[in-house]
Amino acid sequence: MSAAPEATPLLEVRGLAMHFPITEGIVMSRKVGDVKAVDGVDFTINRGETLGLVGESGCGKTTTGRCILRLERPTAGQILFDGQDVSRLGRRDLVAMRRRVQVIFQDPYSSLNPRMKVGDIIGEPIRVHGIEPDAARRTARVSELLSTCGLDPKFVDRYPHEMSGGQRQRVGIARALALNPEFIVCDEAVSALDVSIQAQVVNLLEDLRERFGLTYLFIAHDLSVVRHLCQRVAVMYLGRIVEMASVDELFDNPLHPYTQALLAAVPIPDPRVEATRDFRPAMGEVPSPINPPSGCVFHPRCPMAVEGCSRTRPELRELRPGHWVACSEAR
Repeated sequence: MSAAPEATPLLEVRGLAMHFPITEGIVMSRKVGDVKAVDGVDFTINRGETLGLVGESGCGKTTTGRCILRLERPTAGQILFDGQDVSRLGRRDLVAMRRRVQVIFQDPYSSLNPRMKVGDIIGEPIRVHGIEPDAARRTARVSELLSTCGLDPKFVDRYPHEMSGGQRQRVGIARALALNPEFIVCDEAVSALDVSIQAQVVNLLEDLRERFGLTYLFIAHDLSVVRHLCQRVAVMYLGRIVEMASVDELFDNPLHPYTQALLAAVPIPDPRVEATRDFRPAMGEVPSPINPPSGCVFHPRCPMAVEGCSRTRPELRELRPGHWVACSEAR
């Protein structure tokens, strides 16, 4: 068993917002609105912890991860990595931070350069960051990373198209480990894989976390994977976090109506039980992030909504130790 994570936050996200401008016209383009992809998100991740970020497609999970990686410059808010505000780092400090923060992308088919061999894909960050200038030692390091991720070191001479999806994703994981990072954003890292391969990759990620003391932000929509891998879970809806708790607490006692609907939608493997269960999906459609509802963003679809829900935006409040909910009616 691994040691319990330290209580010192490695990452703090405060009031994060990412709005993408909408323009019209070709020559004299003018701004006519914003897509509010992320609209006021707060959370922390402790060292050695895995935080799951879940929600349906389009809720802002990936945009949150891209802001943390500084692939997008946030519209507002702070992202503090080990005390440094990522959004304000200059080029030199940003390069140094990216040695400590890496990413595993969703699609292993498009995240690897098809014109590069596996050995070059993994060795490139080691060479670019000047970690190992000697070519022979760099090659040895690449072989070691492949073995660590469950691949034959002979794969260094293969191209991505000569490998299966699961093998490509292991190459992506090896590339993320090449710089000895402390923190890894896993952006739907197993969603493009077969179920049997998903289990292998999830177990690999868990082993790597314990072996190297890694910290993960695990972005996903598969709740069974999240329950297996994560210690805490944050639920996003339309750019905002609506509930956050330890994984067992959230799955056993969901308090927000959206979380309850999300968990109720998980199919039961037994077809006889599935046919008899009482499942009531959330009403209506997800509102547009261009013009989100006032007050609680979930109130147009919420069975518990009262008159005040359309006027006042609920803030996250701690209803139980470590269990935070953004709902005025949750008890």
